[in-house]
Amino acid sequence: MTQVITANHPPLRKRKQKNVLPGFNLSLGYTILYLSLIVLIPLSAAFIKTTELSFAEFWETVTTPRVVASYQLTFGASLIGAGINAVFGLLTAWVLVRYSFPGKKIVDALVDLPFALPTAVAGIALTAIFAGNGWLGSWLEPLGIKVAFTPLGVVVALTFIGLPFVVRTVQPVLEDLEAEAEEAAASLGANRWQTFSRVILPALYPALLTGFALAFARAVGEYGSVIFIAGNMPMVSEITPLIIITKLEQYDYAGATAVAVVMLVISFALLLAINGLQWWSSRRNGSAR
Repeated sequence: MTQVITANHPPLRKRKQKNVLPGFNLSLGYTILYLSLIVLIPLSAAFIKTTELSFAEFWETVTTPRVVASYQLTFGASLIGAGINAVFGLLTAWVLVRYSFPGKKIVDALVDLPFALPTAVAGIALTAIFAGNGWLGSWLEPLGIKVAFTPLGVVVALTFIGLPFVVRTVQPVLEDLEAEAEEAAASLGANRWQTFSRVILPALYPALLTGFALAFARAVGEYGSVIFIAGNMPMVSEITPLIIITKLEQYDYAGATAVAVVMLVISFALLLAINGLQWWSSRRNGSAR
């Protein structure tokens, strides 16, 4: 009998691939356990605590004019701040990726400063700058622009803390985006706006939308940097997290969790809509290719 040498041929039986991490079942079990301990169980506790109120009491608590005004300010300012960061965060990421200039590493490090800076320190610094006797406030108030202790101050604080989310989400995509595509569009006669809107923006849109969602989610729950510059005037510049803190200080735990549940549901619905839009956009771009 002749022995057949099969050293250079693929094996007949496919070998089982060994993964560095545990198998799917074990990894999924750890994931679900971790999410349950960190996310699901605490959020479920808020819903359970709210059941101490009847529906009439719950509705009365979450629809008082003062609470509704805080909803409007919190979600409105968060959307505006995230929108501003979507524009200027894209511009900042573009400068950091496409240009070389002295002090570039310092500017790149300053983008992450809102991550490392305690929110209370950020609030005090912004208040000192934009107050009537501050560096910028003393110039703005004579022009009729009052920032500190107004809803505009809330927008400024939420924009400050949300900038890194957009920059750090868009920056890796820009680094992977080849400049040859822009050169090809220019050689075909496209102007700068056409190149940006038809070549660059479709590639950046999913990442930009993700950064917008992250900045919005962070802004909705922000407390420390807003509490100093907002002024906390009921019906004017009072944010919803402050309403929750006030109810907790009054030992109204059920009322505090009721307001928190409303914020949770609205935030989840908005994030779900943003993620759905992102999925639809990615699918549309994939089918267009």
